[in-house]
Amino acid sequence: MRLLFAGTPEVALPTLTALMESQHEVVGVLTRADSRRGRGRGLSASPVAAAARRAGLDVRTPDTLKDPQVGEWITRAQADAAVVVAYGRLVPAELLSVPGHGWLNLHFSLLPAWRGAAPVQRAIIAGEEITGACVFRLEEGLDTGPVVARLTETIGSRDTSGDLLDRLSTSGAQLVLHALDRVAAGARPEPQDDSLATLAPMLSAADGQVRWSDPAQAIDRRIRGVTPAPGAHTTWAGKRLRLGPVEPLPEITDLLPGLIRALKHEVHVGTGGCAVRLGRVAPAGRSWMEAADWARGAQLSAGALLGDPAGGSRG
Repeated sequence: MRLLFAGTPEVALPTLTALMESQHEVVGVLTRADSRRGRGRGLSASPVAAAARRAGLDVRTPDTLKDPQVGEWITRAQADAAVVVAYGRLVPAELLSVPGHGWLNLHFSLLPAWRGAAPVQRAIIAGEEITGACVFRLEEGLDTGPVVARLTETIGSRDTSGDLLDRLSTSGAQLVLHALDRVAAGARPEPQDDSLATLAPMLSAADGQVRWSDPAQAIDRRIRGVTPAPGAHTTWAGKRLRLGPVEPLPEITDLLPGLIRALKHEVHVGTGGCAVRLGRVAPAGRSWMEAADWARGAQLSAGALLGDPAGGSRG
């Protein structure tokens, strides 16, 4: 098939690579425009743009697909299908039927579960044990189109959203190839049951704030769900303290929520249930370090609390 590809971040690269190495022909790539990143605020191409340009593909970075010139370019491409992976732009209704087989979107959930921008993160936070990926045909609704192919994936007890996305982006690339074979063979996609839909809106920094009164398992899932982005955090001495994944300690139940117990090689914090063991932390303006190293430098007093805006203590 002649294919257009639309994608932007790292998780889209395995699919783009698989398509370029397949019998299909990638005739054009849509991605987000170069953005300013890093301390120098220099322009940086998206991962998809950089890879596609290295491969000599025709790359377009429109601010909107409603631009008539973009629509003309898509029409001239005469693509049999367009493959979408985390593109980040809406496809106007008038373009949905321009490729012969439509726009086929790789989505990292078992639709109709977790429609939206953060399906992997929301599934981990919710404590689900099984997730997966779907290839569905785009229509005007949010992730509502009929499903062409799907796969399942177990969520490990220590998986972060980054871990799970890495695995799904790799297996999802092969799912896209399978979906294209099904489309070419005339397979009919399966409509979604809207009554079973759940939503996965984009995460904000507020979603990463830890509430130490929550149960340890909920805190563990929240931190893993927002790792690596937008990241988990609490407060210490009135400043933000970033948190890496923690480990629930079912045998320790004598610490009140937020109360810190610093041992020689590890740091425990109380929750609304059992305690958790802190992993890596990053104080404001500093790099990641082991929690025990942070605790030694912080010179914690008895009764020191996390989550207290003044970095106070409980007597």
